[in-house]
Amino acid sequence: MGSSDDYRYMARALRLARLGLYTTDPNPRVGCVIVRDGAVVGEGWHERAGGPHAEIHALRAAGEAARGATAYVTLEPCCHHGRTPPCSEALIEAGVARVVAAMEDPNPRVAGEGLAQLRAAGIEAEAGVLAAEAEALNPGFVSRMRRGRPFVRCKLAMSLDGRTAMASGESQWITGDAARADVHRLRARSSAILTGIGTVLADDPSLNARLEEGVGVKQPLRVVLDAHLAMPPTARMLSLPGETLVLTRAREPAFREALEAAGAEVMRLPGSADALDLNAVMDCLAEREVNELLVETGAVLAGTLLRAGLIDELVVYLAPHIMGDAARGLFHLPGLEAMQDRIGLEIRDVRAVGRDWRITAVPERVG
Repeated sequence: MGSSDDYRYMARALRLARLGLYTTDPNPRVGCVIVRDGAVVGEGWHERAGGPHAEIHALRAAGEAARGATAYVTLEPCCHHGRTPPCSEALIEAGVARVVAAMEDPNPRVAGEGLAQLRAAGIEAEAGVLAAEAEALNPGFVSRMRRGRPFVRCKLAMSLDGRTAMASGESQWITGDAARADVHRLRARSSAILTGIGTVLADDPSLNARLEEGVGVKQPLRVVLDAHLAMPPTARMLSLPGETLVLTRAREPAFREALEAAGAEVMRLPGSADALDLNAVMDCLAEREVNELLVETGAVLAGTLLRAGLIDELVVYLAPHIMGDAARGLFHLPGLEAMQDRIGLEIRDVRAVGRDWRITAVPERVG
C-alpha cells in the first residue's frame, strides 16, 4: 500500500510531471523524485520527446547520493531502447535500493518488464502509489496503448438555455475571455484538434494554441474531416504555424494538389457517400501517435461522435445568458424521442472560469 512518505514523495513527482503538460507529446508526462535518508537528493521531469526521461534528470541531480536511495517515478521505468536508453538500466547503474512507480507502463514494450528488470538486479520495486492520479495525467497515452485509439475530449460552449449559436450561425463569442483562455490550455495539452468541414467553411477557425507569453508549446496537429474535399486552400489555419491534416474519401487530384500546395497534408480514408468512417479516423490518428484528441466542431459531428461512443470526456463551458429557442443546440441527435433514449452523463467537475462555468462530464452510455 505504501507509507505516508511514499505518498508524499509521489505527490511531488506528480507535480513535477505536470510541468511537461504541454511539451512531452507524444510521450507521457513523467516526474521523478529521489530520496535518501529522508531528504530529496534529486528530482526531474520529462521535458520533451527525444530528451532525457524524468529518471535521468533526477539521477544527474542526485549524483552519488542516488546510491542506496529510493526513486519515486510516476510511470514504470522504461526497459527498451527508443530515442533514449532504458531508464531501468540507468537506475541499476546508479545503485538505487528501491523504486516506487505510481503505475505500470501500459506500453506493451514495457508492461511490467521494467520493474521485473529492477527486481532481477536486486532492487526492491513496486507500483500502485497514487496510480489513479498518474493515469489521469496521461489519459491519451494510456488510451492509445490500451485501446489503440486516442482519448477524445469534446469541447463545447453554450448559453444557459443550451444554445451554441444563433439561428444565423453567429457564435462569437458565447463565453468570456477567461473561458477562451482555458480552451487554449486544453488545445496546448492536446496532440491534435479535430473539426469538420462545416465548421471550417462557416467560421474559418485558427485551431491553434495561444498561451500566455513565455509558455512554450508545440502546436497540435489540426485535423479536418472533409468527405468531399471542400476545404479551401485559403483557409486561415493553413497559413499558421503547425500542421494541418485533411481526411477525405474524395479522389479529385486537382483539389488535393491545391491543398497540398497551400501546406496541408491530404489523406484518403474509407467512408460512406457523405461521411468518413470514424473508427478509421481514430485508427489513423493513433498510428500518428495522437494521444489526446480535442474535438471542436458543430452539433452534427459532435452528435455523431457521441452516438458512436467515441467521446471519452465532455468539457462544456456554460455562459450566463439566454439565446432563445430559435438558436442552435449542442448536439444533433436524431432518434432520441423517449426519456429512456437519453444519453446519461457522469459529472466529474464543475468550476467557475471567469463569469462562465466549466462542466466536465463523462458519457455513461450511448444509444
